[in-house]
Amino acid sequence: MTHHTQGDRPLVLAPEDLALVEAVPLAERDLPASTYELLYRTATATPQAPALHLLGEGEEVTWSYGELLARVHQAANLFTSLGLAPGGTVGLLLPNTGHTYAALLGAQAVGIANPVNPMLADNHIIDIFTLTQAEILVVAGSRMNPGLWEKALRVVEGLPRVRALLVVGDDAATDAIDGPRGGGDFERLAAEQPGDRLISHHRPRPQDLAAYFHTGGTTGTPKIAPHTHAMEVYMAWALGCSGTYAGGDAVALAGLPLFHVNAVHVTGLAPFMHGASVVSLGPLGYRDKTLMADFWRIVERYRVTAFSAVPTVYANLPPVPDGVDISSLRAGAVGAAPLPARVRADFEQAVKVPMLEGYGLTEATCASAVTPAFAPRAGSVGLRLPYQQIKAVTVDGDDRPTGDCPPGQTGVLAISGPAVFPGYLRPDGPDPVGKIFDGWLITGDLGHVDADGYVYLTGRAKDLIIRGGHNIDPRPIEESLLAHPAVSGAAVVGRPDPHSGEVPVAYVTVTTPAGEDDLLAWARANAPEPAAAPKAVHIIASLPTTTVGKLYKPELVADSVRRLVQELSPEGGFDVVLEDGRPIVLIGPDAELAAALDRYPLRYRLVTS
Repeated sequence: MTHHTQGDRPLVLAPEDLALVEAVPLAERDLPASTYELLYRTATATPQAPALHLLGEGEEVTWSYGELLARVHQAANLFTSLGLAPGGTVGLLLPNTGHTYAALLGAQAVGIANPVNPMLADNHIIDIFTLTQAEILVVAGSRMNPGLWEKALRVVEGLPRVRALLVVGDDAATDAIDGPRGGGDFERLAAEQPGDRLISHHRPRPQDLAAYFHTGGTTGTPKIAPHTHAMEVYMAWALGCSGTYAGGDAVALAGLPLFHVNAVHVTGLAPFMHGASVVSLGPLGYRDKTLMADFWRIVERYRVTAFSAVPTVYANLPPVPDGVDISSLRAGAVGAAPLPARVRADFEQAVKVPMLEGYGLTEATCASAVTPAFAPRAGSVGLRLPYQQIKAVTVDGDDRPTGDCPPGQTGVLAISGPAVFPGYLRPDGPDPVGKIFDGWLITGDLGHVDADGYVYLTGRAKDLIIRGGHNIDPRPIEESLLAHPAVSGAAVVGRPDPHSGEVPVAYVTVTTPAGEDDLLAWARANAPEPAAAPKAVHIIASLPTTTVGKLYKPELVADSVRRLVQELSPEGGFDVVLEDGRPIVLIGPDAELAAALDRYPLRYRLVTS
C-alpha cells in the first residue's frame, strides 16, 4: 500500500493512511519542543519567505519569516523587561493585527498567552484575567478602537495584579497610564528590544503551558482551557497532515479572531510550522465590508489556497466576479456551527472546490476530525486526525462514561490523545475532574463514529448555542430575564438561522402582565454580550419539563422551528416532531417550502399523507 507524503511529511488523504502514519510513534516525529521553536525552525530555514500579508491596517505590509521571528523576539523581550517571570501570563485584548501575532507568540516564548474576546462584558474579562493571573495586558488604543480602549481602562482598574498596560495602535493613548503601573506604546517599546534573540535564558518545554483560551465566554464563572506547548505543536503538525499546507505555494487566508483557537492554529501555528504564508484580513476580519467586497480579488492576488470560516461567512460571500482567477484555491474549510445544505451547495457550485467540514473543541486544542480531500463521506464532519482516538460512549447522570458504543451507534463523543487539555483552570491549576475520565475527554456532543474513524454529529448533549461559530451559554441570558419583576421562569434555546447557524431565542413565564417587545428590550439591554442578545422572547403558559421535573428544552427548540416554518409557510401544510430529541419538519409535496428549508441547518422529511 502506498503512503501519501509531501516530502518527509505524511498526509492523510484516505482512511488507510491513518495506520501507516501511526506506525511511527509520535515521540519519534522530532516535533519542536515549543511554539517558539516551531517558528524558529521555519524562520531560520527560510527567513526571506513571506509569513504574513497584513491587510486592513492601512497600507498593505508583508512580514517575512525572519521579520516575524524578530518581532516575536522583541515582544517576548519587552515582557521580560517588564518583569514577567517564566510561566507568567500576558493578557491580550486586541483585534487582529500583525502586533497581535507578535504579542501572542512572544508571550508563549517566555510565558503564557491569554487572548480574550474584547466584546465580552467587563466583569467577564476581569474574571478571566483574575483567574489566569495576568500580569501584563496588551490592549487596543483609542485610535484603533475608542470603545475597546475605554473598556481596557475600566478592566484594568479591576485588576490590581496587572503590572503593565501596553497599547497597540495609539501612542497618544498611553498618556492615560499613570500610577504604579508601567507600560506604554507597544510598538515603540518593543522596537527598543533586541530582535535577534531572546534575552531570557528560559525556554519552554513541551508540557509547559503555552496559552489560556476561554470557552463559551458568557458564563458567570469563566471556563478557561489551558493549552500546553506539546498540544499546540502537535496540532500544527497534525493539521498539516490534511494536505492544506502541502507544497511550497500554500497560502492561508485568515479572517477569524485570534482569541479563538481556530484562528491561532489553522491560520497561525499550522501554516507557520509548514512554511506557508498567511493573508490576514486585519482588525475586522470577515466583518470588514470593504475587504469582503473584494474577497475573490484578494484570493486571486495572493494566490490563496485555502481559508477557514464558519457557515455565516460562507453564506455572505459575494459572487465570484467574471474574469477573476481563483484557480489557486484548493478547498474551503468549515466548522464550529451547523452547516445548511444550501450554503454548501451554493459555494461548491460557484467556486468549483469542495467545502471540507471539520470537528473540534477548545478542550482538544482545535481539531479532532478533518474531512480528507480525496475521501469525504456524506454526513460526516471528518476523519479523526492521527494519534487521536474518538469514540461514542454512554454516560450516567453525572456525564461519567458507563460503556463504549459500537461503531455506528449514537452516544456522547469522547476523545483521547495528544490534543486533550489537562482540565479546566482552577485557582490552584488545571483540574481534569468531571471532564476527563481515564484520559478520555467527554465532549458533551452527541454522535457516532464508523469503523474507519469518520465522525458523525447528531446534536449536542448540552445546551450551548453556537452563533456563527461563537459559543453562547444560555444561562446568563436566562438569569437576566429572571431579574425582570414580571418573569417567573425563563429558558433560552438556539433557533435555526440561515446565516449564523443558530440564534438565541427566549421563552418565559410571567406572573404579571408584560409585553413581549418590552421583555425583548430588557433582555437585549441586559445581555452579557451583543451576540447573546435574544432574537425573540415568547411568553408561554409553562415551561416544558420531564417526568422528574427537569426543564426539557428540546420541546422549546421544536417550538422555535414550528414558529420559523410558520413564517415560511403561513398556510400550514407541515408538522414539527421530535425524533431522538431533535426536531424534524414533516412537509407535503411543497417544493417551494423544501427549497426555503434548505437554507437552514435543520432536518425535514417529505411525507405523502
